[in-house]
Order: sequence, then C-alpha cells, then structure tokens
Amino acid sequence: MRRATLYFGLVLIGIVVLLAGVGLVWTPFDPAAVTSSRLLPPGWPHVLGTDGFGADILSRLMSGAKIILLVGVASVAGAALIGVPLGIFAGMARGWAGEIPARLSDILYGFPALLLAILLAAALGGSTWTAMLAIAISTIPAFVRIARAATLQVMSQGYVEAARLSGTPRLAIARRHVLPNIAPVLGVQASVSFGIAILAEAGLSYLGLGSGPQQPTWGRMLREAQDHLFSDPLLALWPGLAIAIATMGFNLLGDGLRDLLDPRLREIR
Repeated sequence: MRRATLYFGLVLIGIVVLLAGVGLVWTPFDPAAVTSSRLLPPGWPHVLGTDGFGADILSRLMSGAKIILLVGVASVAGAALIGVPLGIFAGMARGWAGEIPARLSDILYGFPALLLAILLAAALGGSTWTAMLAIAISTIPAFVRIARAATLQVMSQGYVEAARLSGTPRLAIARRHVLPNIAPVLGVQASVSFGIAILAEAGLSYLGLGSGPQQPTWGRMLREAQDHLFSDPLLALWPGLAIAIATMGFNLLGDGLRDLLDPRLREIR
C-alpha cells in the first residue's frame, strides 16, 4: 500500500516530463505567437483553446513545462551541492566550527525566495536565472539542516567511532560512511524541495520576477488569465492544474520515498 503514493507521484511527474520532452522538439503552434482568434474554446486545432492574446494554450503549457523543470533541477541541484557538504561538515565538526553553518542557515531562513528574488531582480533584472538563484539560495538551509541532523545520527554509530579510532581521515569517513547512509534522506528532501521550487517559480513568474514576457511560464499564464477569470475561467484552470499536478507529483514522490526507505514507517506485514 505504501508504494501506491510513490507510483502515483511518478505518474504525475511523468505527465510533466512528457509535456516538457515533447515541447523540446515539437509544439502544435508557436507558443509566443498569435495564431488565431482570442479566447477560443477547446476544440480543433486548438485542443485547450486560445488565451486572451490568441496564442495556443497547449503550446504555452508545453513550453512552460520546460521552464518549470529547468528551474527545479538547477535550483535544487545548486542548493544540494552547497547545503549537503555544509551540513555534513556541521555534523562532523566539533564545537563552534559545527555551529557556524547551522546558524548561517537559520539566518537564511529569514529571507524567503520571494524576497530574495525581489532583491536580485532590483540588482540584476528579472529573468529565469534570477529566479533559479533566489530559489537555490532559499533552499540551501533545508539541505544544511537535514544533512546535519542525519550526519549526527550516523556519527553516533559504533562502526563510525571504530573508523575514527583506527585513524581513518574525516574526509574518508564522510565519503564512505556518512554520505551513503544519509543519501535516502537527501533524496526525499530533494523531491520535496523540487515541488517547493515549482510553486516558487510560478509565484515569481506571476509577479513578473521570473522569465521575460517572450517566454511562456505557468505563473505568467495565471497572471494573464486573471483579467478573464469570470468570462473564461478555463484560462486559469489549465495552468493552475499543471502547477498542481507538478507540485503534487513531487510531494507524493517524496512521501513515497520516505515511506519506502524509512524502516520506522514501513508497514508491518
């Protein structure tokens, strides 16, 4: 039963990946071009209709899926590459040296992605890279905390203490014992952070702090649909549904991985 959440999450993620993959090589129409009359209902050849400018909604959704996955992968990977080593160091170091990364991560928690994006947009201008940088910086503290807590647990084990007493270097202990044992926890955190990154990117695009107007994004589609919310609510339904599917997929994947990998949460057969 615990695998149902994992499989359902994978199905939802597969839908998003399929949209993005097909969108890389083919879209029914040019996502950034006016292809027909405004506000056409779903039908043929515009399967999901057209928006308030006459652009094909399905094509824009496919193009937006690429941006969502790009921002999610880049921001989560960047946060993990910085946060995981810092967390492992904080868990293995003694005294004040181990407390510094933990306290710095607490400070970063006071600067959410939206605030960082506003600051970066003021300095660098709103763009996809600005959104990725803001989301990555705001996600680092989560990886630091998770990695530090898991490292402390591993370092308390007898086999690690034996390795330390035998003179094994700290770097070797981190590589051979710590990282392999905390990898499942980090995988769960990465999946959850991916879903958070999708919501953050959609929010930043909605506020105009993400990709430019020439690049369709799901958040920008929601913003443009706001003007037609009562006359044509389907305009807001499609990007909202896409964001919900992507976010739910990665959250369910994280829950499924946690239930599968954590022996304390496994079902008793």
